Amino acid sequence: MSALLPTLRQLKFLVAIADHGTFSKAADAAFVTQPTLSAGIKELEGILGATLVERGARGATLTPAGEAAVSRARIILTETEDLVHAAKAAGEPLAGTFRLGVIPTIAPFLLPKVLPAIREAYPQLELFLREDLTHRLVEALKDRRLDAALIALPYEASIIETAPLISDEFLFASAPDHPLAKLEKLTPESLRDEPLLLLEDGHCLRDHAISVCGAGRAEAESARSDFAATSLHTLVQMVKSGLGATLLPKLAIDAGLADQLDLAIRPFDPPVAGREIGIAWRKGSARAEEARALGNAVKQALGG
Repeated sequence: MSALLPTLRQLKFLVAIADHGTFSKAADAAFVTQPTLSAGIKELEGILGATLVERGARGATLTPAGEAAVSRARIILTETEDLVHAAKAAGEPLAGTFRLGVIPTIAPFLLPKVLPAIREAYPQLELFLREDLTHRLVEALKDRRLDAALIALPYEASIIETAPLISDEFLFASAPDHPLAKLEKLTPESLRDEPLLLLEDGHCLRDHAISVCGAGRAEAESARSDFAATSLHTLVQMVKSGLGATLLPKLAIDAGLADQLDLAIRPFDPPVAGREIGIAWRKGSARAEEARALGNAVKQALGG
């Protein structure tokens, strides 16, 4: 006689408790009553022969056995979803839900242009978007909480595969009376002694901007440590206020980031390739081909 196995429903209940911390919130998230969820957890504990969840005054706490079970449960549930998606994609690619991450320095400038094209190309696609920093998006890919992510390349991580989509040029931005704005020819060497305003640590665009100033130049010499912006919108307002100069991606400028701010926006001569925008997905993902297809749709929408 074969051993009794956990059901997917029971595993979903356990993951809901891990994600929400209490039986009541987990029940709401799972769209069941609290007694139903509690009974499902007790059945699961009986099947596995271990206590998985402990109730306390502050909510539900996973035992070590529960932590181990949740880790396996997430994999099982995601693999099951992959099975469904792979079967559907064989007949109709990019139909149903697809979870896409986008870094903040891309999302507000790229998505308004590409989303209508994606909807037209894949009318059955239900796209869920998450905006976050690159390292957190990669973690979400690893944990199977995302199917793909639009990030800046290169990005080294053994758990992901990537495909380049478009190059994004860097432009110099400053107040109109800034000395560098008046140069006949602007080159990266012109920035050697210029303390640039940059995004705060954690944004990959910061690292790309620093690299333009010279590979051997220390970060402390290439950026103003007393001023760091949390977004490109904040950054251009800082430049407008006369706090300094910066480098901005052409993608953002073309989308209107600096419109009506009376800033001097200048290209480098020759042009400087700031970063490569690409799509990333988890190695071995059943949705790898769909990620590539979505990337191609983005590339086509941008005229690439």
